[in-house]
Amino acid sequence: IRDLETIERYLDDGIGWVVIGTAAVKNPGFLHEACDAFPGHIIVGLDARDGKVATDGWSKITGHDVVDLAKRFQDYGVEAIIYTDIGRDGMLTGVNIDATVNLARALSVPVIASGGINGLDDVRNLCAVEGEGIIGVVTGRAIYEGSLDFVAAQKLAEELSAA
Repeated sequence: IRDLETIERYLDDGIGWVVIGTAAVKNPGFLHEACDAFPGHIIVGLDARDGKVATDGWSKITGHDVVDLAKRFQDYGVEAIIYTDIGRDGMLTGVNIDATVNLARALSVPVIASGGINGLDDVRNLCAVEGEGIIGVVTGRAIYEGSLDFVAAQKLAEELSAA
């Protein structure tokens, strides 16, 4: 998503939130405008390796520290941050709990974890730190390769959140 018209079209069609990634990093002014124009509907996706933000489909590592940039975007009014540890994404090696919690603790907006989810243990581990400001998880490969049963993961998350 790179323009306000696209955001407006998605929201008019009933989408609750839009995720802005590389465009937010490359054009923070656009992100600021989007947050002002559509409060409560903008989420930023930050992809990082070793704490440095990556852009352009992970092909470029910037000099931006992920925590510093997330704080800046929080000040713009984003609803949440999706944090992807690109060193783990698609590797099924487990989510980077430490980096995700570190980011969540630095922010007042919630964080959605992404990258490395492998199975129910990752769901359990993320639920254990939910109080740090982690509100969800993005998973892909683990589901389509069968190492994570979506229904079982959702049930486990609901049970642990209710406890």
